[in-house]
Amino acid sequence: MPELPDILLYLHALTPRVVGHRAERVRLASPFLLRSINPPLSEVEGKTIVALHRLGKRIVFELDGELFLILHLMIAGRLRWKDAGARIPGKIGLFALDFSHGTLILTEAGTRRQASLFLVRGRTALTEHDPGGINVLEIDLDAFVRALRQDNHTLKRALTDPHLFSGIGNAYSDEILHAARLSPFKQTGSLSGDEVRRLYESTRSTLMRWIERLQRETGGAFPEKVTAFREGMAVHGRYREPCPDCGGPVQRIVYAANEANYCPACQTGGRLLADRALSRLLREDWPRTLDELERRRRG
Repeated sequence: MPELPDILLYLHALTPRVVGHRAERVRLASPFLLRSINPPLSEVEGKTIVALHRLGKRIVFELDGELFLILHLMIAGRLRWKDAGARIPGKIGLFALDFSHGTLILTEAGTRRQASLFLVRGRTALTEHDPGGINVLEIDLDAFVRALRQDNHTLKRALTDPHLFSGIGNAYSDEILHAARLSPFKQTGSLSGDEVRRLYESTRSTLMRWIERLQRETGGAFPEKVTAFREGMAVHGRYREPCPDCGGPVQRIVYAANEANYCPACQTGGRLLADRALSRLLREDWPRTLDELERRRRG
């Protein structure tokens, strides 16, 4: 799922292309995408895009008359900028927004249709789509601590909770926790003052580094490869590859539809983490360290 750096990359590319331009036509290829009926989607036609906003992991197009087109890409939704009037791709194309100088197309890979589109009128209606998480790039340490300690959760869960922090998901939470040298399953209530400060600073520096890197690498082009797995990431998507800091193999835990990637040597004192179901299944047979794991693999 595109996260804060990726959404800002889209906004960076979209702003010079659509802000100040009139939407001439909307084309809806999949009725399942549109989740609102009033006002009708046709009201977008003829309106000018006056601003773009980020609302958590959502992209918001603000149009004349306080109309707001709210797009949530979910896991597999991606945006493409094509020549004016371009055809919507058959199997993966969901929506097109036509301008005189180009067409913005939404695609979604796979068979599950999770991306969503809403059209609402007025700022009050817009706020109903805001999960409420705070932007860690705009807050001080005290505000970060208050959000983090609202409940006692694992760090992985807290960082990815959209009601606590805005725009952080599975990929960048892995990178943040690796930079902070903290276990993804450490409880927020058990953090020391030094660990909280380290997490705050790592969250800000990790996000800023990737925001700047993605925009620098893309330049004036439209981003074509928005992905959760980036070259240069320390641990996310790098299972069994060497940690860039210590050289030890990166490990992962898969749970529900998510996973946590981490370096045991850098983050957990060399201890291997296990999800609850696997721990119950294996009991005492679960390897506790990397050395044990490697011996069992060789055996």
